Amino acid sequence: MNEPHKPQPSSSLLSSSYGADEHGLICGYRFLAEGPAQPLGSDEALRQLGAGSAGGGFLWLHFNLSHARAEAWLRRHGGLSEAFFEALSEGSRSSRIERDGDALFAVVNDVTFDFSFDAGDVATLWVHVRDGLVISARRHPLRSVDRLRADVKGGECLVSPVALLDHLLRDQADELLRIVRTATDRVDDIEDAVLAGQALRHGSELAQLRRLMVRLQRWLAPEPSALMRMLGNPPAWVSAGDTERMRQSSEEFAVVLRDIGALQERIKLLQEEATSRVAEENNRSLFTLTMVTVLALPINLIAGLLGMNVGGIPLADHAHGFVLVVLLITAITALLGWTLWRRIRRPHD
Repeated sequence: MNEPHKPQPSSSLLSSSYGADEHGLICGYRFLAEGPAQPLGSDEALRQLGAGSAGGGFLWLHFNLSHARAEAWLRRHGGLSEAFFEALSEGSRSSRIERDGDALFAVVNDVTFDFSFDAGDVATLWVHVRDGLVISARRHPLRSVDRLRADVKGGECLVSPVALLDHLLRDQADELLRIVRTATDRVDDIEDAVLAGQALRHGSELAQLRRLMVRLQRWLAPEPSALMRMLGNPPAWVSAGDTERMRQSSEEFAVVLRDIGALQERIKLLQEEATSRVAEENNRSLFTLTMVTVLALPINLIAGLLGMNVGGIPLADHAHGFVLVVLLITAITALLGWTLWRRIRRPHD
């Protein structure tokens, strides 16, 4: 007897956990000269790519590389160079924008949605830009590209592929600025705590913030040399307006990077202040322990001498020997304490 037929899950359900369709496409849009962008599925995008033109506009295809079929689709239909796929296997590297033949290739490091001031919450977006087409791919959900996606879905018009790349970089700069502002607020709170004498509680957090700022500056900042080479010799299809737009975007990044540098210097000075205050507290504790040891020296010394089990111990047979010894120890200890107190109170020359 044949078993009853079990319905198979559709491809859309199989890929829902990836946030993409059956080919790994998260979203696709066709930008025209005027009006909002038109959403595309992978089948329609493939027809547009086969036509060789976006009808006077350009296409943006955004892929999720965690999907098993995404890279295969890109190799078959994306028209991407081997350098693009080599970069996918390299992992996170410093952000850069460089020329790749007649196209532009960008590695954009961005923070994930669950960013919690940890350097491990930085992931990579790979972008291929050529005349009429922008292809972006990532493995983890990223804030900047999702902001770009929301703006496009909301009706924002982008006139060229470079304008889309520029929008992405500006979103990244805004996100980086938001992180810097949040970190600055936290540093303000730590500074107040350090000045209030609570330096020991925040040393590890200051070190974490400093490491984060160093890594964000290294990973998220576009390499100036690669960017300058690209702006100096852009592909022929890149207009002068697009070049100027990218130059302004790099200047905005430079401002944010200066803020990061200033925050790093402030954290460094705060670390030095916290270390100084901890060392001062340790020195004070050590000094107190030393004073207690010195003041207890007469008691230990006299007790040791009088405790010897030999003949000739002074006051051994005296009726008030114990009282006399206690008075002697008290007097010596008081004299020693008064001498130390005078030395401490004496002003340094």
